Amino acid sequence: MESPEFCSDSQNGESAFADVPFAPEPLVYAVMAAFREDPSPLKLNLGIGVYRTEKTVYIPKPTYSNHPNFFSSVGLVVKTYRYYDLATHGLDFQGLLEDLSFAPPGSIVLLQACGHNPTGVDPTIQEWEQIRQFIRSKGLLPFFDSAYQGLVSGNLDADAQSVRLFVTDGGESLIAQSYSKNMGLYGERVGALLIVCKTAEVAIEVESQLKLVIRPMYSNPPIHGASMVTAILKDREMYNEWTSDLKKMNDRLINIRQKLVNTLRDKGTPGDWSHIIRQVGMYSLSGLSQDQIAFMTKEYHVYMSSDGRISMAGLSSRTVPHLVEAIHAAVTRVI
Repeated sequence: MESPEFCSDSQNGESAFADVPFAPEPLVYAVMAAFREDPSPLKLNLGIGVYRTEKTVYIPKPTYSNHPNFFSSVGLVVKTYRYYDLATHGLDFQGLLEDLSFAPPGSIVLLQACGHNPTGVDPTIQEWEQIRQFIRSKGLLPFFDSAYQGLVSGNLDADAQSVRLFVTDGGESLIAQSYSKNMGLYGERVGALLIVCKTAEVAIEVESQLKLVIRPMYSNPPIHGASMVTAILKDREMYNEWTSDLKKMNDRLINIRQKLVNTLRDKGTPGDWSHIIRQVGMYSLSGLSQDQIAFMTKEYHVYMSSDGRISMAGLSSRTVPHLVEAIHAAVTRVI
């Protein structure tokens, strides 16, 4: 219970903690705080003892819109490599290899493990093997973004094949794993950064550097979401239920793709829409122009990314006909 004197001070507007002295930040944290607050584009942080190399990162074009922000925010030079072929609505495999052939040894190559966002186009397992051999021969460092495991084939193991090719070849890799999509844990932001090192000694040194990054950033991660994932992965019955649900989700996405293409064909909508079936995962890069999308939004109240990306998960059997009407009107009336 509060004392009468404490209550009186508070009521008079005086703080109970008025005599508590200010504790200065540890020197390195104070330097970091000053660095963050400095608006100068020329600012340079030489305070914290985190090891950095003359890290360039190559990201696919196109890619998830936030990827460039992740890397540029920590001072990496961001370059792109060709990935999507607009003419075929498929993978620009030769362009990918050609662009990466100019990457200096030690460069980071961002790869999406499966269900490429925004294109829905993934390499075949044979193409993945060629990419692996090429990256290893060039001395590049693969960095996998795995956000859709289980939502491409409906099988967790099948969707992890690309990553496992690299992990089992004796080389080094980075993998960012997220459970936001395949477990619906958006608000919990559950995931992990996995770094595969060649030796245990190197792993210990890398871990020491990670701790320097982690401590001032969040120190200890929230445990609730991670505990949910751990419980599901460790319990055979819950794990089987989860994988069964993933298969059902994947089947629904495939069925929606097929229904959309069939309805466009039945409507007589100009163009070849078969790429929507060939693409995989949660997204499809439709090929619609910005003007056509703006028309669809204004006239049909259809909202989607200006790059033409369709989130297949946002469609249902009930809403496919409306989208088809919008697409048909757009491609016949807006050039």
